[in-house]
Amino acid sequence: EPRVNYNRIMLSPVLAGEKTFEDIIINDAAWYADNDITLISGDPVAAVDRAARTVTTRSGHEVSYDKLLIATGSDPFIIPVPGKDLPGVVTFRDLDDVDKMVAAAGLGGNAVVIGGGLLGLEAAHGLSLRGMQVTVLHLMPTLMERQLDEAAAWLLKTELERRGQTILTQADTAEIIGTDKVEGVRLKDGTEIPASIVVMAVGIRPSTTLAKDACLAVGRGIQVDDHMVTSDADILAVGECVEHEGQVYGLVAPLWEMCRSLADGLVGGENPYKGSATSTKLKVTGIDLFSAGDFSGGEGCEDIVLRDATRGIYKRVIVKEDRIVGAVLYGDTVDGNWYFDLLKKGEDISDIRDALIFGQAFASGGGA
Repeated sequence: EPRVNYNRIMLSPVLAGEKTFEDIIINDAAWYADNDITLISGDPVAAVDRAARTVTTRSGHEVSYDKLLIATGSDPFIIPVPGKDLPGVVTFRDLDDVDKMVAAAGLGGNAVVIGGGLLGLEAAHGLSLRGMQVTVLHLMPTLMERQLDEAAAWLLKTELERRGQTILTQADTAEIIGTDKVEGVRLKDGTEIPASIVVMAVGIRPSTTLAKDACLAVGRGIQVDDHMVTSDADILAVGECVEHEGQVYGLVAPLWEMCRSLADGLVGGENPYKGSATSTKLKVTGIDLFSAGDFSGGEGCEDIVLRDATRGIYKRVIVKEDRIVGAVLYGDTVDGNWYFDLLKKGEDISDIRDALIFGQAFASGGGA
């Protein structure tokens, strides 16, 4: 990108008008200079020569390396439907995408967001706050099906509809309508929805083209060992672009754990990377939602559930062999990190099981 390092997770608040780009910069130009780091921006690497140990940028700039770290992240997935290349079809991945959405919102009208996952709902929220009439199209029966169970997803859908969004589940896109620019979306059942902008937020894929071209081992992502070393001992990789033990992570938290293992490996230390437990929060003002671990249940699992329909609160903790394996919270997420900590540590919760669903304060008092 043609800019300094910024917190991509915070693009949603920028779209919503709650933050500016300056608010989400992590390392400004002065930081690179102060730390003796040469930043080359807006000039992507085009090739890696493993034999010569060099990388060459698109403009022809060549840099040699002793060790090379690939952290190319992921690319947004574009569903291959007619009209996908029309002006007005955007993804939600970087600041340029946000700028396009803000410009479209300035003209008013209708927006369609394809994808009812985390990013799609955050995009819909931002466009709605900026005055557009927003319709969310989601292929699956419930929103955020990877993070939420059916009950929590229903509460979320109800709240978003109350805020004026139209949520269509089991909506399969057939084509994007328009001649010179986007004019709408047609579903496979024949339904047509007008739109001056269409946001594709249907998922991401590890960005592996550079690694493949360099003939590194690539599966779903760039394959790495427990110290993030690729099939070339002098090339390492971290983040959304990697595959470790068959797992690919589309969240930022595992990156920090990967980096610790990478750093320790470089200096001959231990601390091998053993995979990450992940948690999710939705960045939509006024909606408290938390999800962690595996909530699919199954043999040997117990569900502990608290429902308070009047207050719009739903909590579900999944326990297996006296250990938390998953949690879904909606409306009250105060104890999310506590549940997640118990899950990551694999702590025995048998002593506090009866009070577990009421949260840390109640459970630590023994339910008294």
